[in-house]
Amino acid sequence: MQESLRLNVNGKATGVEVAPGSRLLDVLRENLGLVGSKEACGRGECGACTVLIDGRPVASCLVMAETVSGAVTTIEGLADEFADLRRAFADNGAFQCGFCTSGQLVRAAALIREEWPDNPDEREAFVRHRMSGNICRCTGYTGIVDAILLTAQARRSSAADRP
Repeated sequence: MQESLRLNVNGKATGVEVAPGSRLLDVLRENLGLVGSKEACGRGECGACTVLIDGRPVASCLVMAETVSGAVTTIEGLADEFADLRRAFADNGAFQCGFCTSGQLVRAAALIREEWPDNPDEREAFVRHRMSGNICRCTGYTGIVDAILLTAQARRSSAADRP
């Protein structure tokens, strides 16, 4: 037995027929063809399936689709707005196998939108803490942290230069 859901995904209202109890991750991948979010652990511990709901990062493998009432944003929905972050990931060696990259980018996008510590000496620890829910088995995290710090700094400098 299927049930009808209305979801707002990447800025578009979408109707979808799903089995009761379907996870948001499965609906995104299987019903909507948005395969950027990956399943790794299936327990919400690794961050590979991270999406934003109303701007907050969540593990989509833990969310039942029928409970979602807010706007869902996937890695596909962030592609244009965060092209600079993707470039910084590439330039700083922030991924190797790439499996965790979409979840890392989604969480980093949410992080970049947050208010940051005024003290520059606290920013690396702030980023590391906020990104701690996203596991990468390849990189050692330095490139990821550097990419986020550089992107955030460039965006803040650009905003400060605008009249």
